[in-house]
Amino acid sequence: MNTPNPLPLAGVRVIEFTHMVMGPTCGMILADLGAEVIKIEPPGGDKTRTLPGLGIGFFRSFNRNKKSVVLDINTPDGLAAAVELIGQCDVMLENFRPGLMTKLGLDYATLSRKYPRLIYVSHKGFLPGPYEKRLALDEVVQMMGGLSYMTGPAGRPLRAGTSVNDIMGGMFGAIGVLAALRERDSTGRGQEVQSALFENCVFLSSQHMQQYAMTKEPPPPMPSRVSAWSVYDVFTLAGDEQLFIGAVSDKQFITLCDVLERADLAAEPQFASNALRVAVRPELLARLADILKHHRADELSAKLEAAGIPYAPIVRPDQLLDDPHLKASGGLVPMDTEDGPTEVVLLPLLMGGRRPGVRQALARVGEHTQEILARLTGRAAA
Repeated sequence: MNTPNPLPLAGVRVIEFTHMVMGPTCGMILADLGAEVIKIEPPGGDKTRTLPGLGIGFFRSFNRNKKSVVLDINTPDGLAAAVELIGQCDVMLENFRPGLMTKLGLDYATLSRKYPRLIYVSHKGFLPGPYEKRLALDEVVQMMGGLSYMTGPAGRPLRAGTSVNDIMGGMFGAIGVLAALRERDSTGRGQEVQSALFENCVFLSSQHMQQYAMTKEPPPPMPSRVSAWSVYDVFTLAGDEQLFIGAVSDKQFITLCDVLERADLAAEPQFASNALRVAVRPELLARLADILKHHRADELSAKLEAAGIPYAPIVRPDQLLDDPHLKASGGLVPMDTEDGPTEVVLLPLLMGGRRPGVRQALARVGEHTQEILARLTGRAAA
């Protein structure tokens, strides 16, 4: 998808030593915004390309708009080529286990002596501190960072249903790159940026930490929470269809009762205000459930939409491929891959009326090796 004007990061060159989700997400954001992102893959390609099960979509989702170069950085020639390529780049990204890049001489301390303008981004499990040598996964830090406790019912911690910290960790890495590029404009020097899964997860939990700091009461898991609103729940409708409905003000509650043709419910003194309704919330929800089980989801949704009541169907990820809003708004666009065309989700950004999109097919393993290595001293594309 071509854009009429240069993208914001046009002219910025990024070299990426990453795999899985966190580092690739950072690189994809920068690539979508116009940077030339060179993904270094080992011989045979990034193993993320062939993950099974829930990992099967990782590579397609987080590696678009990049160039693929195959280098064996465990050999002297491959390592030398990598170092020379790094010197031609503004930004380097990595997300390998602690100590690996230092062992190879690809750590920031070593490279910055040779390339002082380099912005070096490490995506790790933990920022420097007592935990920094630990290996981490998204699920590990969700357990450590309060997210699993808050997500599952009491006594049953439950991870979020997607790679929340990996994706957001990549986002924070990209934010660090943007800030470091801006700072380099004034100082002339690069710097090391670090983004970490654990600290990301703690940031997600920070509102609950402050809740405790203010009330001295540990926050209950979300399924056990005392809602601030009386009508804020998932209801089962006719045909076992489900719909979330949220009436978060007195006006919305009255409107909901009108939509359900139950003005008598709104007129009951015990339901006169949100505070009163919260006090008898179980009774109110039971009565609403009895009413709503006779309504069809499609008919009720149209009425709620017209009345301005917040509602949502319970949607599976596969159903989003046909979501009319995503298609009409340009948030879901085609991308060519070796296995044929697919549709991918774009960054949730609109910049000056345009959506940063897909500019090239998903790179094949080593597709751009000759092109990129031809830039190196004494080398030419074979």
